[in-house]
Amino acid sequence: MGVILCLWFDGQAQAAAELYTSLFPESGILAINHYPGQEADPPLPGTHRPAASVLTVHFRLEGSHYLALNGGPQFPHTPACSLVGYCDNQLELDKRWQALSEGGRADQCGWLQDRFGLSWQLVPRQLPQWLSGDPAASARVFGALMRMGRLDIATLQRAYEGKA
Repeated sequence: MGVILCLWFDGQAQAAAELYTSLFPESGILAINHYPGQEADPPLPGTHRPAASVLTVHFRLEGSHYLALNGGPQFPHTPACSLVGYCDNQLELDKRWQALSEGGRADQCGWLQDRFGLSWQLVPRQLPQWLSGDPAASARVFGALMRMGRLDIATLQRAYEGKA
């Protein structure tokens, strides 16, 4: 493990990691670290976090490692950084879409923002192939994609094949 992505949260790092790891295979929480001190201690200076509360959660999603940090409200998530979740079929995409968009916000083109403010793109595993190679097929897939919220894999497949 050389480089991992650190995701900044305001007190929801463990809840976020638990949700994310429940939705992807080969995933799990690897370690939970706490702020120093005892629960009865006052909040730590400069952190706005209670002593003994969760500081970081190291977790794995489909083999990739992440660190969730309870850093505070200073740095909210932005759609400029999103996680891409590749899905093998519509059932998998729909299950993840439902779980991640609950309490969040659905956007267009397969994007959503979860209840923790993190942006996701839930896409079929074939999408990179469909958007490369034959320019006409790519244009059809891209056109179909731009008209969707939650992606419909069958519609994208038909667009790729020129049957839409």
